[in-house]
Amino acid sequence: MSGSEREEISRGLAAGESAWQLAKRLNRSPSTVSREIARNGGRDRYRAASADAAAYERGRRPKQAKLAQRPAPRALVEAKLALCWSPEQIAGWLRRQFPGDASMQISHEAIYLSLYDPRRSQAIDRGPTQRLRSGRPMRRPKLARRPTGRGIIRGMVSITDRPTGVEDRKVPGHWEGDLVMGTRPSAVATLVERTSRYTAIVALPDGIKAEQVTPHLTRSLLGIPPQLRRTLAWTGVGRWPSTKPSPPGCRSTSASPGARGSAAPTRTPTGCYGSTWPRGRTSARPARLAS
Repeated sequence: MSGSEREEISRGLAAGESAWQLAKRLNRSPSTVSREIARNGGRDRYRAASADAAAYERGRRPKQAKLAQRPAPRALVEAKLALCWSPEQIAGWLRRQFPGDASMQISHEAIYLSLYDPRRSQAIDRGPTQRLRSGRPMRRPKLARRPTGRGIIRGMVSITDRPTGVEDRKVPGHWEGDLVMGTRPSAVATLVERTSRYTAIVALPDGIKAEQVTPHLTRSLLGIPPQLRRTLAWTGVGRWPSTKPSPPGCRSTSASPGARGSAAPTRTPTGCYGSTWPRGRTSARPARLAS
């Protein structure tokens, strides 16, 4: 917004015009004008010169990161990163611990930027990047995470075909599975029950191909009461080369990235498990973790 437009807003407010009338005259969106007024003191205190100066200051770059300006949340963020918390967990914890204090809250994206953006190298200690679950010293661009088309499942049953009652998580018995890779050839599968978040870890001593994984998954699911094994959705479709018959009493589907209802609940327990399980070997005995 230009200085002349701010002058028009200041005069219009003095004349008693509404934000909608000002927006129509300036050929601007009413929401843009409303934000401009609210950001600079409201209808009673809006002044064009001070609003223009404030906009210039906000637009200056490079801009100091939030964590560099706030030592208290910075110390908390660094402490939680040292405990292997993810930025999403830290941001959610700060919101719960300081619900009415905006100065003590920060988004997970701001934490990621403080860790990975070289222009914000002074905002936070970048050493904890090695404690993140990915362990990468550099952030992977979004373009690199786009699907390549490889690993398409033949005869795949989409996750959208699951019963509609799965979404609210009120009925137990709907499971979601994923694969955790260690140092080759070690690997395990995780099975997470959507309602209770009960997690079962299945050893895969024979390999990660469909014909090698299916017997172990079937054996683990058959150890669960029939009323608690209704459906199984498998994430990481590129890791499941073909569709096999489902275990008795359990209907299998595959989760595609970005699809509504994809198997997101497996990510946190699977990520925690994958970052703490000893690498280089696969336990021959499956484990069961209470959520």
